[in-house]
Amino acid sequence: MARLNKIPQVFNILFYLFVLLCCFTRLASANVELDEDNWRQILDGEWMVEFYAPWCPACNALAPAWKDLSNRARNKNLVMKAAAVDVTKSPGLSGRFVVTALPTIFHVKEGEFRQYKGPRDADAMIDYVERGKWKKTDAIPSWKAPHSFQMGLVAHFFKLSQALRGVHTMLMETYGLPTWGSYLIFAIATIFVGALLGLLLVCVIDLLYPPRRPEKVLVSQAEVDRKREQDGRKSDDDQELINDDIVDDAELLDSDAEKNSPSDTSEDDKEKAGGDDAKCADKPELRKRRSRKAD
Repeated sequence: MARLNKIPQVFNILFYLFVLLCCFTRLASANVELDEDNWRQILDGEWMVEFYAPWCPACNALAPAWKDLSNRARNKNLVMKAAAVDVTKSPGLSGRFVVTALPTIFHVKEGEFRQYKGPRDADAMIDYVERGKWKKTDAIPSWKAPHSFQMGLVAHFFKLSQALRGVHTMLMETYGLPTWGSYLIFAIATIFVGALLGLLLVCVIDLLYPPRRPEKVLVSQAEVDRKREQDGRKSDDDQELINDDIVDDAELLDSDAEKNSPSDTSEDDKEKAGGDDAKCADKPELRKRRSRKAD
């Protein structure tokens, strides 16, 4: 009989454990932790997404309000779900969303992203979603949307920067290199990789656009002989023209020398010159005009 009386107590204990388990599961599943693999699920439906870091004091202060937001949204049967992204574990997502400050909150509605900049309490965020205040906020342009191709490239660059930072920390802490030594290694690696990429690019360009080689033209021997004969005739004609020009120049020089010789000057030319001087002496007005011009 004692055992029969304990059966209801066991059921009561099991019932309370079940309720606690449901509550714990409910609280645990209220916030979805996003990473590089599952973040695309927010493209469907309505979400509020928080970007945080464990070392951020403002993020730790927002944590209770964020849990309250998810619980109240579930109690009001809102379609909206709450999610969170740890930027230390998923640096690519912080680059994809261009997160420059922590905490940062985004409202996502059927693939449209809007940054929430209102009060960070549960009541204000519930009101933002329930009354549709997000419609007054401009959505992020399509070229800057996190699921676009270019933002995917930005995410890969953020991952690369995080990996390089890890290598820098390892070189300093594990191998004891100074800061300048680590930077020197990175500089040499950058120069080497740049030269390798440049060589690869040149090879690809030569492969896609090979240089054009001059086409070979076959000429018969008869055409070659004919061309040589024509060139020989032209050279003979040119030589004759040159000789004629030399003879003409010589004759012109001889005639000029004969004209300019003092022995050939005639007395008539002297008389003409004297007559011209007398005429100039008879015209005093011309002398006055010349003197004015000289002044």
